[in-house]
Amino acid sequence: MDSKCAQLLPSVCTVLADSRQPVSDDTCLEKLLDWFKTLTSSGSSLLLLEENPCLTEMILTVLRQEEPNPTVLSFVLRLTGLLAASESCFRHLQQGEAVRMAFGEAGPLVGASWEDTSVRSGWVQGAHDMLRHPRAFQFLCDSGALDTIFTLQGDRSLFVASAANRLLGCMLRFSVQSERSRPLGAGDREWPECARRIVSHLEESLRSRSASGANHALKMLATVFEQNQEAWTGVLWSRVAGTIQSLLEEESARVGHSLADLFLSMARSPVFSCHEGSLWQPVTLALKGLHPTQAGLLALGLLKLEECPQAVKTQGLRILLQSVACVARTASHSSELSGMMLLWDLPADGASVESLLSSRSSCISLLCQSLAHLEEIQHLAHLPVDFPHNPLLHATVTVLQVCAGLAVPASSLGATIGGILIGCSRVQRAALHLLGALSRRANRDVSLEEIFDVLLVYLQSPDASPMVLKTAFQATLKWCLSFSETSGSTDGFPWYKQFLRDLMPLLQKRLCSPKWEVRDSTLEFLTLATKHLKGQDRFWQALSSSEVVALAEGLLDDPESYVRASAVRALGQVSLIASAGSEALVLDHNGSSNEDSLAARLLEILSSDSEGFPRRAVVSVFIDWLREGHPAVRHDPEHFVSQAIQAVKGDLDWEVKVSGLELAGAFATQCFHRFGVPECPYTAAAAASSASEPARLPELLQAFSRVRLFDFLFGALGDCDRLVALKACEILMGVRRKIGTGCGLNKGERLETQGDALLEETWKTVAPWASGLPGGDCSETASQDPKHALLVLEAADLEELEGALGRSSDHLERSPWSLLQDILSAGRAVEENEADCY
Repeated sequence: MDSKCAQLLPSVCTVLADSRQPVSDDTCLEKLLDWFKTLTSSGSSLLLLEENPCLTEMILTVLRQEEPNPTVLSFVLRLTGLLAASESCFRHLQQGEAVRMAFGEAGPLVGASWEDTSVRSGWVQGAHDMLRHPRAFQFLCDSGALDTIFTLQGDRSLFVASAANRLLGCMLRFSVQSERSRPLGAGDREWPECARRIVSHLEESLRSRSASGANHALKMLATVFEQNQEAWTGVLWSRVAGTIQSLLEEESARVGHSLADLFLSMARSPVFSCHEGSLWQPVTLALKGLHPTQAGLLALGLLKLEECPQAVKTQGLRILLQSVACVARTASHSSELSGMMLLWDLPADGASVESLLSSRSSCISLLCQSLAHLEEIQHLAHLPVDFPHNPLLHATVTVLQVCAGLAVPASSLGATIGGILIGCSRVQRAALHLLGALSRRANRDVSLEEIFDVLLVYLQSPDASPMVLKTAFQATLKWCLSFSETSGSTDGFPWYKQFLRDLMPLLQKRLCSPKWEVRDSTLEFLTLATKHLKGQDRFWQALSSSEVVALAEGLLDDPESYVRASAVRALGQVSLIASAGSEALVLDHNGSSNEDSLAARLLEILSSDSEGFPRRAVVSVFIDWLREGHPAVRHDPEHFVSQAIQAVKGDLDWEVKVSGLELAGAFATQCFHRFGVPECPYTAAAAASSASEPARLPELLQAFSRVRLFDFLFGALGDCDRLVALKACEILMGVRRKIGTGCGLNKGERLETQGDALLEETWKTVAPWASGLPGGDCSETASQDPKHALLVLEAADLEELEGALGRSSDHLERSPWSLLQDILSAGRAVEENEADCY
């Protein structure tokens, strides 16, 4: 603790110990506690108390008050536990009765303040923090804390109840580890006293008819098995396994979620993960007996575990598949589907799934959950079992057909499900997400034509919501990419050519939609499609023969700024890809002007658009153009970059300015490469290698001057937005590292400062920008004479500036000293208000 804080701390403790002082902002106490955590973790807690006796005095004063402020009391309980986590500090506090008054029977348990949730929470958290050594454990056992913790397990506050479960699990671990020399057995006599009481309490709660009691016990067991992976947890399981199995058979409806969490926490532990262990039999029963939504969560967790037996994984996969398969079987294609999904037939409890699918609320929630879980599995590095990819793909397409009203029901159940799912956007989105994910593992046996047909239906549907349409676009792009990867050339697939022909009128229609979300999603699809399908000639032929690009150009003037930004990105990507190959006909066919006029249009948007999103998009496009060598940039990159950064320089949007700095950095990198400037051109090796040719550093600096690069970068150093200044500082540091400090303008020469006067004059010119103060005209000087910029670049302590900019703007306000000042100021304000009353 520094001296300034040590001087303020006694006054702060006095304010907090005064029960008449209301705490107006309890977040100050949270921050104060965080500060004490930092102090105790980096130094001695006992030394902290000995050097600051005011802390002990404050703790005792608050604990002795008959009606303490609940917020302050909670803080004191947590602080006492934090300090008492050190055994030496525990003894020190115990001598002063602070530990007994905080966590003993005579503590806040018997006062009216115990009714306040914050006090109970502070007691549990403080006791948990203190439980780091045997002395604290023995104290809690002797003081009757176990009964309090048992009661707090059922606290009306879920936060307190959860914390009590964690504390009880910690108590159990300490008790078992206190007698390591004696092996544990299933009998009560073989367990330490404290552990015996906890386990007996667990067994009673599990056998009780109270669902809340059983849930608390199961959550506590899940915490124990998750945090402890030692052999004694296996003995504990052997004691409660029979009771839990009875609970699973008789009360699964009321404790299903807790049972699923318990089995997953056990399955992750190496103690229970062996295939011959006793865990997997109740897990198998749980997959069969739990509600389908609860069983689905358990199945998903098991499928992610490598150590789970294959038979259990197979059963879990069947659980996830059954609702999708049930819906698919009710459609007109059920005969085809049943043949493909023979191995994945519905389990014996399929009737319960059918009853759930017959109700609107349960049908939609169950189906969405199953589809989401199946999608999540697709992103695993390795599928857990022999996954039925093609049957699931067909079933997913069938679900989408049912939702679109295209499937003829084959039974009364099919008619009921169809009535529920037709037009249901939640299920449509979930199914489209799964359809897109299934493209990751597509093979040549997949019926691609069927997939693209159903995607076309959703892209064409006038009733599709904007979010469903966006998801359909995403799935379409994924399958187009998958098709090109698995099939190679698309020439032998006439249906794909027809799909692309049908797709372009759809894009034209969607670009004219009255809903801005639809126009935006369509432009986003166009951007990604042109980027990822640039090698597909058929796609570019279809795009060339359509009016899509022309309509996209018209959306540069869209009233919605999001749409204008998406139009900028789309046209920038189309122009970049088209100019790189034979696709250049796209722009000419649509009546668009050449690349230069598009660049001029984008510059106009950068200079005049009233919203930030389009301007950000323009700079992002310019960065891509510069890096990829777009013709509009390649002909005269200096003129292009100069125009761009001059437009960005006066922008009020910090993200636009940061992007403009990225553009400047990319230009500098290209110049280094173009002029062949090494890391430092005037090292001995570089001088020897360049003896036959003049150094090109002056050319580089002249290029920077023509673009007014240093003008832009030094100006950004003084920007009011810290992130802008930080980005400029990073680029300037990179430039200085590249050209080397002290590098001259002529071959083999160092740049002499010509005395302190020139350096001082140059720094005075640039300092107003670097400090953010008004005045100074660096632009003319730096642009006309690069020597000034090099002098400042060499003299400036950019590393120190970067460190200062890297700190948050409120680092002073967040300091411990400022926090203590805030608490004192709040106390003085209360005193002044009391004085005003008289």
